[in-house]
Amino acid sequence: MADEIRYEYKVVQTVRGTDGLVISKMRKDGWELVEQLPGRLRTTLNFRRPKRPLPWRLIGAGAAALVVLAAIIGTGVALGDDDEEKGASAKSPAASEEPSATPPANEPTTAEVITAQNSPEFATLLKADPCGEANVNFATKHEGQTVAFDGSIRHMAAHADDQTRYDFLLGPGDKGRQTTDGPNFKYEDVNTGNLHLTGKEVPATVAVGDKFRFIAEVIEFNTAQCLFRLAPVSTETR
Repeated sequence: MADEIRYEYKVVQTVRGTDGLVISKMRKDGWELVEQLPGRLRTTLNFRRPKRPLPWRLIGAGAAALVVLAAIIGTGVALGDDDEEKGASAKSPAASEEPSATPPANEPTTAEVITAQNSPEFATLLKADPCGEANVNFATKHEGQTVAFDGSIRHMAAHADDQTRYDFLLGPGDKGRQTTDGPNFKYEDVNTGNLHLTGKEVPATVAVGDKFRFIAEVIEFNTAQCLFRLAPVSTETR
């Protein structure tokens, strides 16, 4: 029928605990939530919105936009599981990783590190909406640079094919899994040795809720998943 509404569809997989943020962002862009399928480690969200007829001269540009949009839809990150949130126990293979007692040789000097004290922009980011534009603006502007902040581990998830490697979800502040403000900082596919643990009392293992001074390199911001990806440089106990 000529009057039948035609829809376009999108599937987004989210980190557990960020569903509401992603749904809100998608609705602002005109998407309607059709189905929400919670999984053990991730949630699958199915969206739709009416297709808008385009003048012929805009069809080519519209097709290109759809290609770009499809490219940024990442698969969900398997973070957050009640069992895995207990951390790397002494029986876990990750516990056998030998932590570094000293900072890595390539750790940047204090003058090179962006902190809340020397950068009002970063101070604002640490309290901003996890899905807000401030995240992508900062990641784009400071890609490859180093940041430092006091934070805690929000979630941990071991890789199914290698129990010594994890995805870590970090948050600014001391609230662990209750963190709500600031970016969803993520370390992807690292083991405890890659954290380069330092401090007066270096722990043999790490767990959800542990508090550290994180120093990390800015990698990118995933707009579809609201994840701010970092690479660990050093992790100091506090």
